[in-house]
Amino acid sequence: MAEEAGEAAPAEEEDLAHEEAMELWQAGLARLVRDPLLCDLPAQVTPEEIASQVALEYGQAMTVRVRRADAPQEPMPVVVVQQATVLDLKKAVRRFVQLRQERQGGVRHLSWRHVWRTYSLAFGSEKLDDDRKTLREYGIRNRDEVSFVKRLRK
Repeated sequence: MAEEAGEAAPAEEEDLAHEEAMELWQAGLARLVRDPLLCDLPAQVTPEEIASQVALEYGQAMTVRVRRADAPQEPMPVVVVQQATVLDLKKAVRRFVQLRQERQGGVRHLSWRHVWRTYSLAFGSEKLDDDRKTLREYGIRNRDEVSFVKRLRK
């Protein structure tokens, strides 16, 4: 019986250590978010968002504002690296929307396959059809606005 109790104790200590580690991690993130460099980030920030914000401040990344054609709200500020391709931008839009949905409790699942079959991204009057082309090749720079446009059926 004493052995059984002895075996259970380390598991409880491990759980407690994990909980303590998570609390320390969250406290550290909260301190980071109070930094003027990272103050625009949400309270439940991910390490990916911190890395993106730091890269943005050092000029290694850029913000592309993505506007939905059917929504009058503010465009989505999506951060991508300077040499990002159209595919990288699409992945960043997907991640941005997923994080926003998790935080706001919106739709749980969104078919991105359907989204990209129905809409394409456009910069000015030019559609961003080639996923391998860089955003720079399309002339997209920091703080430029890209919008969703409905694809025409062939």
